[in-house]
Amino acid sequence: MQDRLCELLPRLRRFARALAGDPGDADDLVQIALERALVRSAQWRPGESLEAWVFGIVRNAWIDELRARRRRHQVFAPEEAGEHVGAATVDGQAAAISVRAAVSRLTPEQREVVALVLVEGLAYREAAAVLDVPIGTVTSRLARAREALQGMLEGYDRGR
Repeated sequence: MQDRLCELLPRLRRFARALAGDPGDADDLVQIALERALVRSAQWRPGESLEAWVFGIVRNAWIDELRARRRRHQVFAPEEAGEHVGAATVDGQAAAISVRAAVSRLTPEQREVVALVLVEGLAYREAAAVLDVPIGTVTSRLARAREALQGMLEGYDRGR
């Protein structure tokens, strides 16, 4: 498989440049795709087209990158909302401590997915790749984690 991937390099670079437009981004994209192809080589079926499989990996990696870029450029709150950042109140500190304590009580699997998706902003597909689990597993772990956190933090909200 490694030899065949090497033969595909010029075509993969052309395709990546067509997607990304920037040669540096395209080279990074090809590297990501080749790494994924090698790690997941058992998923390729010899009867299928290797080219189509690898081009699909390049395309999916690019889609993941575009989503990540959009998330990095999203503004989650208006500028005025940041006027008092750093002026933490006792209530704000107490809320942060409560959230940290609740997260620490999650199962290790739930903490991982919360950290990757909710804290680090990875797409579900990226988190699934990091954790080496199906995307459905990420979805269900995240749903259970959110439910558990809501249950743990309900008392905090009512006590205020």
